[in-house]
Amino acid sequence: MARQRVVVTGIGLTSPHGDQPAAVFDALMQGRSAIALWNRDDVPPVAVASTPFTPERWFSKLQLAGVDRVSQMAVAAGELARSDAQWPDGIDPARVGVYVGSGMGGAGALDDGYEAFRQHKRVPPLTVVASMANAPAAQMALRIGAHGPVYTYSVACASAAVAIAEASEAIASGRVDVAIAGGAESVLVPGVVRAWQAMQALAVPDTEEPSSSCRPFDRTRSGLVLGDGAAMLVLESQQHAQARGARAYAELSGYGVSCDASHMTRPERDGQVRALQQALARSALVPAQVGYCNAHGTATRVGDVVECDALRHVWGPDVARLRVSSTKSMHGHLLGAAGALEAAVTVLALQRGQVPPTASCHDLDPQCAVPVVRGQGIEVPSLDAAISNSFAFGGTNVVLAFRRLH
Repeated sequence: MARQRVVVTGIGLTSPHGDQPAAVFDALMQGRSAIALWNRDDVPPVAVASTPFTPERWFSKLQLAGVDRVSQMAVAAGELARSDAQWPDGIDPARVGVYVGSGMGGAGALDDGYEAFRQHKRVPPLTVVASMANAPAAQMALRIGAHGPVYTYSVACASAAVAIAEASEAIASGRVDVAIAGGAESVLVPGVVRAWQAMQALAVPDTEEPSSSCRPFDRTRSGLVLGDGAAMLVLESQQHAQARGARAYAELSGYGVSCDASHMTRPERDGQVRALQQALARSALVPAQVGYCNAHGTATRVGDVVECDALRHVWGPDVARLRVSSTKSMHGHLLGAAGALEAAVTVLALQRGQVPPTASCHDLDPQCAVPVVRGQGIEVPSLDAAISNSFAFGGTNVVLAFRRLH
């Protein structure tokens, strides 16, 4: 069977900037940060980007039993993506796939379980089903009645990007007709936040202006800011979308996946280079055709420099024409869901011919010498191709490539 072209026909978000894709993108274009201080008695002050989400719109009180926040947000994002795609009636449930990334699964349920055991020597009976890593995908499958492949990918910060890549492969090869792919993460709980603080990977919170605590590529950057939320894309073949008269945002033209296999937390340029080159080759693109990179850009001292070095190596002299931004500066790092939210932003950038900025990057680090978009977003009407980078702890690198539909 000939490989099919894969298109994005639906976007669903539960993000720190809300759940309306157009409004979320507008906020990012304006450089508006959703980062704020998270003050709890049991955790030192920390900057986070929390999603304003209430589950009552999506679940009855009875349905919420044993469903962690991570699964609640995944279901909501999946339902919003289905609505946005005008999900077709009569589709064969066995031809529907669900592909979800999550770095830590039901972290809240685990945190609550440990605390209940510490205080009362008992654990809530549904802790296992609420906390298991595949709970978000399973809950989504239950909601939509998906009888096809339902997979979970736990690859740290690359989880959602891997899920989207795998879903696109299933569509392109004809194994499924329609897929929901993305990621969900809910890690803003005391135990997880303290663990990240212990790693000394989090940004020093700016107490005077908390919203600017995450400063990718800036000379004064001090680390990442944790966020939570979910993002889902509806993927289908271009032929399938055209046959049902569906609107498509963009084509998912290719992807690259590699592993550094060198260090658990320190990234390596050559591994990222391999993923970038694979994504370009699979998309039949050359660097000069790619006008935007939604960078992994976590605002760590080492990570930002390595990523910029990889981009310069692959793009060569054409790097001057590549606009680069890290939207994590505004929505934080959603870990296992980051690749999906950033893929959605990249798709919207292509569709609208606009590139969002890196907020709070005022003094560009000379070691990050790439064309970083700063301050406000810019109009790029000629934008035809873009990439989204996701580089994970453990060394897995994923690059998703998208092309504008004409």
